[in-house]
This record gives sequence, structure tokens and C-alpha cells, in this order.
Amino acid sequence: MPAEERFTMKARRLITVLAGVAVLALAIAVPFAAANTGSAPAKAATTMNIVQTAKAAGFSTLAKAIKVAGLTKALEGKGPFTVFAPTNKAFAALPPATLKALLANPKQLAKVLEFHVLSGKVLAAQVTNGLKAKSLEGSTLTFTIKNGSAYVNGAKIIKTDVMASNGVIHVINKVLVPKS
Repeated sequence: MPAEERFTMKARRLITVLAGVAVLALAIAVPFAAANTGSAPAKAATTMNIVQTAKAAGFSTLAKAIKVAGLTKALEGKGPFTVFAPTNKAFAALPPATLKALLANPKQLAKVLEFHVLSGKVLAAQVTNGLKAKSLEGSTLTFTIKNGSAYVNGAKIIKTDVMASNGVIHVINKVLVPKS
């Protein structure tokens, strides 16, 4: 076999290997990037439930709280649900003693988390100024629109319509705490 032909074969093998490495790198990088930007990969919209989507989108504190409160099975259920998901930063803004106390009291934690959930699927386009909706906890959530931004009980909705197989997630910048 002539040297030129051997070189061409080696080049083809190298290109094939590099293409495989590139595909593998993308397969790892896309979900990682989505988890670190707070947005789930597009595929998540149809295949992952609320809990899986929250985990994939990087809501580690919320995912831990859901587990501690014993709400995993419920939020993996049929739904549909609308979840107002506080960011990790929102949980970190709570006084440390408050977060620690909630994590130590699953019943109280469940009440706080259920205050973030509506039965049914409410998309951003359906939210109007003054809209009221009853949370799974039993209290009313009130929506306001100020300067083009939507708020729920004073928490700014910073990302909307993160779709899941059993509902929708809207990202908020604060942890909502029921009055009772």
C-alpha cells in the first residue's frame, strides 16, 4: 500500500475518532450547561416529570427539600401541576436557622413547599394582574404585573414555562412562606 494511501486511511480514522469525541463531549456538555443555567434541556419538556426537570435544571436545594418533605411521589404523579420553584440562591437567602428548622421538620417543610404548587397547569400567558389561585397548601397566591415583570406573592418570576411531562415550572427569586 502506497504511503499516500496509508496517510489517507490514518487521517480518516483520526477524523472518525475526533468526531466521536466531539459527540461525546456534546452529550456531556449540554445537560451540564443546562443544569448550570437554570434551564432544562429541550428534551426534558416531554420526558421528565416535575421532580426530574427540577433536578436537571439545577434546583438542588428544592430537590432536597422535596425529598425531605416526602413530596417526591406526589410531584412525580400524574398532575398536572404548576410549581413556583425558588432558585438555590433564593433558599440561600433564607436565614440559616429558618432553612435548618424547615429541613428538620418535614411536616412544616411540606406546607411551605405545597404553598409553591398549584393543581393544574398555568402557563405564563394565562397570568394576569390580580389573578388569584389556591395553592396545594390551601392559601391563596396573588399575581401582580409591574413594569412588564410578573410576581407571585411578591416573588419575581424570573423564568417561565419550563415544561415537564406532568406540568410546568416557573422559576422565582424568593421562597414563599405561608402566613400560618
